[in-house]
Amino acid sequence: MRTVRKLIFLLTCGFRVYYSPVLVIQSLHLFLRSSMTTNYIFITGGVVSSLGKGIAAASLAAILEARTLNVTIMKLDPYINVDPGTISPIQHGEVFVTEDGAETDLDLGHYERFIRTKMSRRNNFTTGLIYSEVLRKERRGDYLGATIQVIPHITNAIKERIMECSAGYDVVLVEIGGTVGDIESLPFLEAIRQMAVEVGRAQTLYIHLTLVPYIAAAGEMKTKPTQRSVKELLSIGIQPDILICRSDRLVPNNERGKIALFCNVPKKAVISLQDVDSIYKIPSLLKSQGLDDYIYQRFGLNSPEADLSEWEKVIYQQANPIGEVRIGMVGKYIKSPDAYKSVIEALKHAGLKNRLKVNIRLIDSQDVETRGIEMLKDLEAILIPGGFGYRGVEGTIQTVKYAREKKIPYLGICLGMQVALIEFARYVAGMQDANSTEFVPDCKYPVVAMIAEWRDQVKNLGKPVAKDAMGGTMRLGNQACYLVAGSRAQELYGATTIIERHRHRYEVNNVLLKYIEAAGLRVAGWSEDYKLVEMIEYPDHPWFIASQFHPEFTSTPRDCHPLFSGFVKAAGDYQKSQK
Repeated sequence: MRTVRKLIFLLTCGFRVYYSPVLVIQSLHLFLRSSMTTNYIFITGGVVSSLGKGIAAASLAAILEARTLNVTIMKLDPYINVDPGTISPIQHGEVFVTEDGAETDLDLGHYERFIRTKMSRRNNFTTGLIYSEVLRKERRGDYLGATIQVIPHITNAIKERIMECSAGYDVVLVEIGGTVGDIESLPFLEAIRQMAVEVGRAQTLYIHLTLVPYIAAAGEMKTKPTQRSVKELLSIGIQPDILICRSDRLVPNNERGKIALFCNVPKKAVISLQDVDSIYKIPSLLKSQGLDDYIYQRFGLNSPEADLSEWEKVIYQQANPIGEVRIGMVGKYIKSPDAYKSVIEALKHAGLKNRLKVNIRLIDSQDVETRGIEMLKDLEAILIPGGFGYRGVEGTIQTVKYAREKKIPYLGICLGMQVALIEFARYVAGMQDANSTEFVPDCKYPVVAMIAEWRDQVKNLGKPVAKDAMGGTMRLGNQACYLVAGSRAQELYGATTIIERHRHRYEVNNVLLKYIEAAGLRVAGWSEDYKLVEMIEYPDHPWFIASQFHPEFTSTPRDCHPLFSGFVKAAGDYQKSQK
């Protein structure tokens, strides 16, 4: 009966708004795509940003997955950019690349590190993407001359994307970016309010993450910010079912009761989420307060208790290292560590695997240029991550030279591979002015360049070559790589063919590659068609490997990536050799 009522409601909505047949068809489509077995958890935030909605969503998903549910997570970002691909990493953090080549919010990296489900372009969209799609349909005439409005056109587009991502999953967690009260988030909040009407309130659940600050001068916690935030949410038409209260300490029982009373939720649905020394403790922290049990009762689900033994193992490894290594990460965006979030986490995962605490020293590549390589002393391994643009590049090249000559373990990723090639060409292969055309378009030896620049390479050495447009020239997402037999890379992976994720535009110049190989550098991995260099090694070095792809995107605390595991092990071996 509820299914019939829902269908009638959707159809009448279509007729009520401009009497549009198109909206009726859209309503039918929405109804047919919705799964009666899919449950939706919408996660909003209040008071202030950066409370950790992404970590909380991922941790809850990990518990539900441990109870044998098929789970996925979505992130709805309120900014106007179509995607984060062109946003400065210093301002927004890293761009996380999915298997299918989508440039997405860094929270999707958290999702993949906590659950086995792989994210895709369907798991993240922005206000800019929604508006651009609606306007494209309007220009095509899809709306038959209707006046385009936020309701229903924008909200319908949001709901359709949520439905598209939900097919085949038991539970879909949807994180709304920003905080309640932000003007940018209103269309998303209105869309998820409508979801409860259209899908059914029994299949939707609202979690609100809010701040409960401790005022040291008063010696007490204050619940008023949470009350105000919930009031703001209620004004939009959303009554939260669960409140997750972020604080620097455990929220006492009395304060939880007060929050429950004023915010109209059961006391057992007020969850305290205090600061912890490891984000991987959060699943256990939430489970210990019965959050998953409450959700199961709310949805009428039935499955075994969550088995968090894998996370307990992670926590044990983290708390009981048998040693410590110092690894320097020399990059362009060090002032914003979130720009390298996946790399930092992957190094920590490798530390768990090797039972070593990884002490990561973040070093700005520009500081290496101005202050010299003295900054690199006392390191037991060096990593150079990805980046774009010329700023700080000479500092990374000097860093590679130091690691190569001092026999310090080196791992280069994307830009880190390109500068390793430039350094080797300059100081070993005798190409004194070697560079990338990204940095110096008229360099004499463009050992890294756009593929389109190779055609006239031999004739035009020392002259600028016309470039293709920057847009649409990236290699993105999963691509196959063939590892060379007998290489260190092949030994680390234990395979001859691997799949890794890419995000780059410039490639190793095959015209000049043979001269670099003749000087001793070895290609360890090729693209699927054997035309592009994917990995390089320096055999005359204890551990010197670089990749064009981004291995950090597939590393998790439960399944450490072999390149990072081998790199951290090499750091431990180097440390022993120096004693």
